Amino acid sequence: MNSDATSAPASREERRDALVLAAYNQIAERGFEGLRTREVAAEAGVNIATLHYYFPTKEALIRGVVEHAMRRFRSTLAPHGTPEAQLRNHLRAVRRLLQDEPQLGAVMGELSLRSARDPAIAHIMQDTNEAWHRTLRGLLRRAAAGGHLKPELDSDAVAALVVAALTSMTLPTVSASPRTDQALRQLERWLGI
Repeated sequence: MNSDATSAPASREERRDALVLAAYNQIAERGFEGLRTREVAAEAGVNIATLHYYFPTKEALIRGVVEHAMRRFRSTLAPHGTPEAQLRNHLRAVRRLLQDEPQLGAVMGELSLRSARDPAIAHIMQDTNEAWHRTLRGLLRRAAAGGHLKPELDSDAVAALVVAALTSMTLPTVSASPRTDQALRQLERWLGI
């Protein structure tokens, strides 16, 4: 544990957040394989026992990292405006967020890739994508009901397409492509928003 007790986060919530942020930073910098719980604890200014108190398993820590990342994505959903405007603003804000915070894309891309080999992470990512899908499907349905989207569009399928497109932007080979911005702009035009 850090010998300077004043540098350790004071409250339970602050300690938990510091641990999540330390793990998030490690995954962004070194990938999933570079995540070391002892180093996470040290970076957060606590000992390994404290880390295990908050996160008994590595999967629990990963769930905390994904929740942190998804809070960033949810921040792009405006609670006001027409459903069409909310959807348009969400797509544009996610694009900006991934440009402004490349570590966010790196973390989510790394966890997406890892989920192909790790059932626990696959479950976390699936739950996360399902929640995002439901949110988008609701926005699409409200936009269609308001006459802002083509009525023949299947809101479930379109929500799946949007999640797939935005998720793919976190993959290293896609995120580095100059075509991603072009693809998202075309998606917006196709949706008519």
